[in-house]
Amino acid sequence: MQKRILGNSGLEVSALGLGCMGMSSAYGPAADKQTMIELIRTAVELGVTFFDTAEAYGPFANEELLGEAVEPIRDRVVIATKFGFDIDPSGARTGGLNSRPEHIKAVAEAALRRLRTDVIDLFYQHRVDPDVPIEDVAGAVKELIQAGKVKHFGLSEAAASTIRRAHAIQPVAAVQSEYSLWTRDPEPEVLPALEELGIGFVPFSPLGAGFLTGKIDTTTTFHSTDFRNISPRFEPEARQANQPVVDCLCQIAEQKQATPAQIALAWLLAQKPWIVPIPGTTKLHRLVENIGAADVVLTADDLRQIESIVSEIEVQGARLPEAVLKMTGR
Repeated sequence: MQKRILGNSGLEVSALGLGCMGMSSAYGPAADKQTMIELIRTAVELGVTFFDTAEAYGPFANEELLGEAVEPIRDRVVIATKFGFDIDPSGARTGGLNSRPEHIKAVAEAALRRLRTDVIDLFYQHRVDPDVPIEDVAGAVKELIQAGKVKHFGLSEAAASTIRRAHAIQPVAAVQSEYSLWTRDPEPEVLPALEELGIGFVPFSPLGAGFLTGKIDTTTTFHSTDFRNISPRFEPEARQANQPVVDCLCQIAEQKQATPAQIALAWLLAQKPWIVPIPGTTKLHRLVENIGAADVVLTADDLRQIESIVSEIEVQGARLPEAVLKMTGR
């Protein structure tokens, strides 16, 4: 697979990464651990070098899964994980956000053990903590980098002004936020700031939590523990209203002899050379399909066609429940 460099950081990764969250949480019961270990190792054999996890996924179980999977091939992969929530050692969230410097350092030590490694390649603040100045957060990660425990600093779902303040203390290698053809919030402010500062961008949920694959309609049901049950954008009325986005992808996919998911990912890859999407999956055939997106070439005419269609569609429903959205874009 082609490689990309996240901004000016020098951090080289595969053009498509693998988001591991859904293997342990958010989309229903955790998948079989050994099957997921095999899937991760297959991804490496297929050229994926960039793997995304977090202490909050499980909690802890996803880091442990990824650590076990890549331990024999650690030198071939880049691991990104995250800090920022208050989670006690039992795995229960004892509160909301927590990015106090001493907590960041404790999370790093625990993550290193779970990931079975001596260094975290990319350490994101999972959500901006309004109670801790971002300068203090950046300073704590800077100390971890100086100590050799972290290589690069990242932010997730942060506003452009926050990114600038953090970057002034410790260069930010990458920012991770939701971005896709039906979630384009980063475009007005965040993406221009990243281009100016030389920071990479890592879109999560690049397939719209599965909706952009074309495999979800108004009759689709989800497991009781699947977060899409409480996502306004997945209410049946919203799904019906948002179907034209998928229809557009299907139209282009037919022209390109590709799938809607591959077109959605190829569109992201075509936006900037420093954008690296991290689609997640628990299925081998979906992994192969997603990786195939890196070979789909969208011409300038293709991109104009997509833009002309999608720009006329008003996506219905908030992408996340209101309580969760309050923690983003700060």
